Amino acid sequence: MSDSPVFGTDPLEGREGELCVKTDYVLVDFENVQPKNMKLLRERTCQIKIFVGTNQKIPFEVAEAIQAFGSDAEYIKIEGEGKNSLDFHIAYYIGRLTAESSDTHFHIVSKDTGFDPLIRHIKKRKINCERTATVEEISLLKPGPDSRLLKKQVKDVVERLSNGTKPRTEKKLISTIKSVLSKPLSEERITKIVRELGESGVITITDGKIIYSLPS
Repeated sequence: MSDSPVFGTDPLEGREGELCVKTDYVLVDFENVQPKNMKLLRERTCQIKIFVGTNQKIPFEVAEAIQAFGSDAEYIKIEGEGKNSLDFHIAYYIGRLTAESSDTHFHIVSKDTGFDPLIRHIKKRKINCERTATVEEISLLKPGPDSRLLKKQVKDVVERLSNGTKPRTEKKLISTIKSVLSKPLSEERITKIVRELGESGVITITDGKIIYSLPS
């Protein structure tokens, strides 16, 4: 991610390479919902599009939260002030993004039930789309099989660390992780496990040295 989101009326230009990779799109109806917990999506691979009314202002707290997503988050200011103007804009982008890639999943964040007939219509045409009233309800955030497996792997590593030798360097910790989990692990998976250990407070890495705070 880059350091700041892209502002503009046509955020799709010049990003064709990315569209093939990012298949989950979170489309926020900002006129209807002003979510304050967008950080829940930080660990997910998705693109976020915030649809803002013509005369609507973005609170600093929201802008700051969106800033953290860099080029994966974009503001789209709608044209016109009609009752359903924003809805039409979201429908347009769903159609355009679908044309760019056949493998997409759209998550509309809005309390407006007017989207539901559109969603039923496009789902009949094999386009994945859902509407939720809050960010927390997005299916993208629900733990899937891989998430449950990751939690089990972290638990197994913590048990070994609690009952055995505690490596003092990150390199030795990685060797321990590999020995605990018998199946071959990708570099990405090892990074996730080490990150989970850090975020849960089990380890703190300072200057390449590890300090432990293991559960009793």
